[in-house]
Amino acid sequence: MSVASERKTLSAAQRHALLASPAGWIACGFGSGLAPVAQGTCGSLAAILPWLALREASLAVNLGVIVLAFALGVWACSTASKALGVDDHRALVWDEFVGQWIALLPALAASWWYVPVGFVLFRLFDVWKPWPIRWFDRRLHGGLGVMADDVVAGVFAALVLVAWRSLQG
Repeated sequence: MSVASERKTLSAAQRHALLASPAGWIACGFGSGLAPVAQGTCGSLAAILPWLALREASLAVNLGVIVLAFALGVWACSTASKALGVDDHRALVWDEFVGQWIALLPALAASWWYVPVGFVLFRLFDVWKPWPIRWFDRRLHGGLGVMADDVVAGVFAALVLVAWRSLQG
């Protein structure tokens, strides 16, 4: 499918197909991806709520949640993409959830203001898509393709946040 077809607003039939299954609900970030504009940003913001609930958990628990959420996302986004008839519709934002959680890993043991910085860094890398993020975005398809570029964007954001945190002392 072309990028233009992937950027269209959902029709009523597509919205119904997406919301008719648990995979669709997960893939659209429990509805956050159905926002009329800035779906990726809405998904990233929505991702912060469950992250806050896990903030006090150990790094191992957070990593386990991320791995499970990634696997769930590959399945859900693959299923939802097929239901929508496009490879990566902008309403599919579970990848933003996982990428945002990765970006916020360095904020687990930091003061509260690392959260908005991590959010902005993740959105920057997700939108800008420097190499190799753009490579993953263009080369991988299906659920794995939906998820992979945001995982790499999350890793980039986390690395910058770690570097910034180390400079802060």
